[in-house]
Amino acid sequence: MVTRPQRNERGVAILAVLLGISLMTLIVVDFAMTSGLGFVSAANQANELRAGYLARSAVNIGLALLAQDARSDQQAKNPIDSLNDVWAVPFPPMPLEGGLVTLSIVDETRKLPINSMVSPSGTLNKIAIAKVQQLFTILDVNVELVQGIIDWITPVGANTTGGGAEFYMGLTPPYQPRYGQMPTIADLQMVQGFNEAIFNRVSPFLTAMPVTWVNPNNGSAPTNPKPVPPVVNANTAPPQVLAALEPELMEDQKIVEEIVAARTLAPFANANDITNLLSGSTGLAGRLPRDVVFQSQFFTITGTGTYAGARKIITATFHRETSSVLELAAWHED
Repeated sequence: MVTRPQRNERGVAILAVLLGISLMTLIVVDFAMTSGLGFVSAANQANELRAGYLARSAVNIGLALLAQDARSDQQAKNPIDSLNDVWAVPFPPMPLEGGLVTLSIVDETRKLPINSMVSPSGTLNKIAIAKVQQLFTILDVNVELVQGIIDWITPVGANTTGGGAEFYMGLTPPYQPRYGQMPTIADLQMVQGFNEAIFNRVSPFLTAMPVTWVNPNNGSAPTNPKPVPPVVNANTAPPQVLAALEPELMEDQKIVEEIVAARTLAPFANANDITNLLSGSTGLAGRLPRDVVFQSQFFTITGTGTYAGARKIITATFHRETSSVLELAAWHED
């Protein structure tokens, strides 16, 4: 009778010890896993931070190339921007600090300025609208979508019946149209009728620059913003944009090919170069020079930094005039 409780007590003690060991094992394993995940998370954050700095380095390289080109333009008697400039030359991927840096620079003046369709006061620019419609026709995109853009950027009360606000307010989540100039072309993705496929098709040929953007230094907009002319750089514009400038170019692709071939041999320096090239077409030779310029003021730098599997992409647009000083117009990070 006396020995049974002793055996039971020894059995309970063994179970208690085993249970304690099991609990300690679980605690140790959980601690190890938590520590490991914390370490991995910290490492990933550090890699993302390094990738971000590499992307910023790419943007700085792009700024240096644009500044170098600006100094060269200052020394030239007739400065122009073309695909032969240092900023337009493909920049090879560059190893840096254990990571990789890639860079591309595109001048926004090679695209049709979408904000030029409506003035800041709300006046419709029929010439600019026609060019965008012609571009959509060339790209095989529904031309009726252009009206949605016009409604989106037209100020309230200026030749508009509300810009389809009912549609946008019925979305989840709801939002109001811009009713003003698009700050970036990414705004186009919010316009009625535009999906990812359509946006990807048209966005390489449209730009939101120039716009009346807010100066990041003092938070105020320019007092007297310059008008936005619907012109493109004849030396850099893609064939689709060139063809959208005039109806004759839409109808005769050979003329567009001649323009591209001519500028490849020698970039256009002035309107006379265009006029002489199109001497066989009097009407077009007289109108096309009014559609083009030969210098670019807005440039978008896309810098990508990669480090240990982490990647950061920075897209920054800068305004450059005759000097080598560039002013930030838009900045986006992915």
